[in-house]
Amino acid sequence: MTLSQNRKSFTRKEYHKLAEVGIIKETDRVELINGDIITMSPINSTHAGMVNLLNKFLIKKLDDRAIISCQNPIDLSHYFDNSEPEPDITIARFKADYYSNAHPTEKDVHVLIEVSDTTLDKDRTTKCTLYAQANIPEYWIINLIDQQIEIHRKPKNGEYHFKQIISQKEIFNCETIDLELNYTDLFKIY
Repeated sequence: MTLSQNRKSFTRKEYHKLAEVGIIKETDRVELINGDIITMSPINSTHAGMVNLLNKFLIKKLDDRAIISCQNPIDLSHYFDNSEPEPDITIARFKADYYSNAHPTEKDVHVLIEVSDTTLDKDRTTKCTLYAQANIPEYWIINLIDQQIEIHRKPKNGEYHFKQIISQKEIFNCETIDLELNYTDLFKIY
């Protein structure tokens, strides 16, 4: 006898309701991806250090031209009602309310950044596809394993049509906001 398993796919509204009634707690490290409530990996010190370095560096570089958000949700409901990812870093257009009235949407996002070690496969596949489908203009993976930066641009038909790997002392630019970075700025302590 074969048992079939039924899966419950959640909408953003249901996901938020689970938090309101206490089934999902503030201390739970989860995100909603394609209808599934995904437990996020524990954050090791190397990952946390890179997120902290990026945060400090980007705030200095961008000042009041953008909002730098760390590990907070983005609202992709224009494209999906079943996903609310929490990228490691979001560079969003500046808003005077600092997104206290609503999470940034895909129209607000300049760049999404995932810092990857244990999540590298998921960040290259599931997250990359999700962000391309939502027309996020630029998506970076800070690959701690290979010590490289994987830049994805030009989303079209659910895929990024440009990929660049920065793996040595190179200077690179963001295309969606005036921002120049040097590889050594990010990997100087590793």
